[in-house]
Amino acid sequence: MSNLRKWLPALFLGIVLVLAACGGGDDSENAEGGNGDGGSDNGESTEEKGSISIGMNNWAENVAVSNMWKIVLEEKGYDVELKQVEKGFLYEALSSGDLDIGMEIWLPNTDKAFYDKYEEDIDWRETWYEGTELGLVVPTYMEDINTIEDLKTTDALDEKQIVGIDAGASLMSLTEDAINEYDLDYSLAASSGPTMTTELKGAIEDEEPIVVTLWKPHWVFAEMDLKFLEDTKGVYGESENISYAARKGLEEDNPTVVKWFDNFKMDDQQLGSLMAALNEAETPEEGAQNWIDEHQDVIDEWTAE
Repeated sequence: MSNLRKWLPALFLGIVLVLAACGGGDDSENAEGGNGDGGSDNGESTEEKGSISIGMNNWAENVAVSNMWKIVLEEKGYDVELKQVEKGFLYEALSSGDLDIGMEIWLPNTDKAFYDKYEEDIDWRETWYEGTELGLVVPTYMEDINTIEDLKTTDALDEKQIVGIDAGASLMSLTEDAINEYDLDYSLAASSGPTMTTELKGAIEDEEPIVVTLWKPHWVFAEMDLKFLEDTKGVYGESENISYAARKGLEEDNPTVVKWFDNFKMDDQQLGSLMAALNEAETPEEGAQNWIDEHQDVIDEWTAE
């Protein structure tokens, strides 16, 4: 009995400690979930408004505006996916509903074949940039080459090659037409937009001759001395506009986003500064964010409710 009396205080203390520990656990759990959802009490909503998929082909202005819109939409609560696509797949995916938005539609000439094919299957929306140009471009130090026809007689280029971009781009098919129309003994090398600009930059640094497929708007015209070769036969067509397109039904599913994109307009200065911001940054996302931070008033105009 004396032994039992000796151990009773220790046993009682142990029970008290166990009960205190259990009570503390309950208090901690209640504090952690005190606002009902395990989140903070700062009143900020993290609710997502849905997902938007944007088809992005590898043209400088397309990469710029696609990344810019991705950030803008994500800040508004949307889950945004950029999908790298070639032009042919872009239209196919929009028509089948596998993509929500395509940022870069060149009409009435460059993308006419796609428009004719998918006219009834895609929601063709508003113009966001006016006054494009595309064709064959050389550095200005190639003084004797000023027209596409001059390529036939020049001996400046040891390799008769035109450096192109993505094989599925409309600009590439137009260049094939130009080669045939002008009877040029040149090959057209498919690559990508970034590869083409890298080769162009390298040639200019060494002051070597080069012919590339290019278009305006593009950041290279702000950084390099270049000129379009005169297209006397009009193969590349007249100046065009850039619009966006959406899958059928997006306006009904998400009218707010479609309204914002319909409001979207950029002039030469705005688009040029956006492309330059991406070109100067480590990543496209960083460049787009830097531009947004400096042009929030413009963003607010586009996304006004």
